[in-house]
Amino acid sequence: VQLQAFGGGLVQAGGSLRLSCAASGLTFSSYAMGWFRRAPGKEREFVAAISWSGTSTDYADSVKGRFSISRDNAKNTMYLQMNSLKPEDTAVYYCAADRTMSRRFGIYDYWGQGTLVTVSS
Repeated sequence: VQLQAFGGGLVQAGGSLRLSCAASGLTFSSYAMGWFRRAPGKEREFVAAISWSGTSTDYADSVKGRFSISRDNAKNTMYLQMNSLKPEDTAVYYCAADRTMSRRFGIYDYWGQGTLVTVSS
């Protein structure tokens, strides 16, 4: 199983980025997917999750209304559209897959390598 997250970069506060997570080696449409992040000096935290069908989503309060998670099962790819970015969104963002949709990172069986998002003030 491989999950590859990409799309990170440097953006000014108020700007937007779209992260992608390309999956291979698993039946993508059978897995819930999640985004987590780890900021410098902080613990890994939940960002957003989406059910296998895409009909159910969940967001951390800190990103609700600014970030949008989606998936394209035909392309085996998940997305995170990030708008109105803030300096506190600076982190390495990781995608993860599991049969169960959850906010708990310990639940997820498979992880991508992470992509760095840096938001300048």
